Amino acid sequence: MADPKKQSVYYVVIVVTKYRSFEEAKAREPEAIATHIARSKQLHEKGSLLMGGVFLDDPSQGPLSTMAVLTSHDAAEEYLKEDPFMLKGMIAQHYIRKWANMFA
Repeated sequence: MADPKKQSVYYVVIVVTKYRSFEEAKAREPEAIATHIARSKQLHEKGSLLMGGVFLDDPSQGPLSTMAVLTSHDAAEEYLKEDPFMLKGMIAQHYIRKWANMFA
């Protein structure tokens, strides 16, 4: 794999869930969150997932959303396909966006 600091293009996964807040997701799906975090850590150690996390917006601004930055389109698709929230049908919308690294 190329050095992530020198890679000129990344793929950003943006997910809009069916949950109103992170607190709701934690209360309703603690096992799915644990599985999601463990899987994300594995992908990060492998080098395909550079960073990811949840937006901590006020719930009045819309449903809970997340973002992840991956090294390839294939990695982004695989990230979504095997995500426990995708498998449970709790993702309302998702996008994969090609993103330019201005520091490469």
